[in-house]
Amino acid sequence: MPEFLLGGFIELDWLTMAQVVMLGAIGGTLSGFIGSGGAFFMTPGMMNIGVPGNIAVATNITHKFGKAMIGAARHGEMGHVDKKLAILMLITAGAGISLAAWLMKIIGVAGHGEATGAGANLYISVVFIVVLSFVSISMLRDIVRSRKEEDSKPSTKIVQFLNRLRLHPLIHFPVADVSVSVWIILICGLATGYLAGTIGVGGFIGVPAMIYVFGLSAQVAAGTELFLAQFMGAWGALNYGFQGLVDLRLVALLYLGSLVGIHLGAYGTKVVREVIIRLVTAGIILLCVLSRAINIPVYVRQLGWMDVDPATDQYFNTASKGLLYASGLCGILGILFFVFKANWQRRKVHASLVSTRGESRAQLMEP
Repeated sequence: MPEFLLGGFIELDWLTMAQVVMLGAIGGTLSGFIGSGGAFFMTPGMMNIGVPGNIAVATNITHKFGKAMIGAARHGEMGHVDKKLAILMLITAGAGISLAAWLMKIIGVAGHGEATGAGANLYISVVFIVVLSFVSISMLRDIVRSRKEEDSKPSTKIVQFLNRLRLHPLIHFPVADVSVSVWIILICGLATGYLAGTIGVGGFIGVPAMIYVFGLSAQVAAGTELFLAQFMGAWGALNYGFQGLVDLRLVALLYLGSLVGIHLGAYGTKVVREVIIRLVTAGIILLCVLSRAINIPVYVRQLGWMDVDPATDQYFNTASKGLLYASGLCGILGILFFVFKANWQRRKVHASLVSTRGESRAQLMEP
């Protein structure tokens, strides 16, 4: 039990703590906006400030629990949560998290000296790059296709194909208004849990799966994923916590920023068009993937697989950190821009309606 409370600590100074709070704020806003949990930004962000990869993932999935509760509550108020679907996915998501935590423990302790932890960092980075590159490129292709066809809705090809297969038993979900095979749900739940436990990013499999495989809208997918993330975060915290990999100080610092940002993000889904949500998501993911790829040579050198001057590590890390922060800040500014634009258009329409009504009343009162 002491390991659960004290394991995995790194040295913290004021600059490091400020960076962690900022990571939480940006990640929280992105989480509320796209339903991903924001870990795709916070996990590499903590790795860039010196947190070992396995501790970054463990801390992030612990933080995911409380933040997801706030986000799920906000989306629930707007009717964007299908609890029945989330509970079914949770059946295999828990198994996926346990598998990921077990593998991380084995990989994370491999090596000696400088190589200790480099294996876990490399493993996390490679999975991060492969999975999120596929997700972001697929989303961008779908957005381009939909714009050419003057249709902003996501592709339904996979949904239509699965509907033709009729893989029984099928379950109808009233909130999402879709019918999905139990087997497809369980497979997607397993993948979501495994990735949440491996790179702290389950939402980028869960949300696209709900949109492109199940046929949900982006808003309901985001809300349902956050509802599911509450339970995945709690189970992940237990799995990693008893291995001594959760840094509760980092969790608290992430909360300072994320619990504010998530309200802005959740409000953004209410006023911003769905195609914009997908476009912002895809762009930020690609920049985060590139940021993580820049640090790959550092881990390869630490493992002794490449003979490079250790002094170059700081250049790779600085470039990676700069690109990551640029992607997060651009994402936040983009969200704020579209939120203010939507509000400005609403006020303009409202003012026009009020003016029209006033003119109509004046004409009626004329003799």
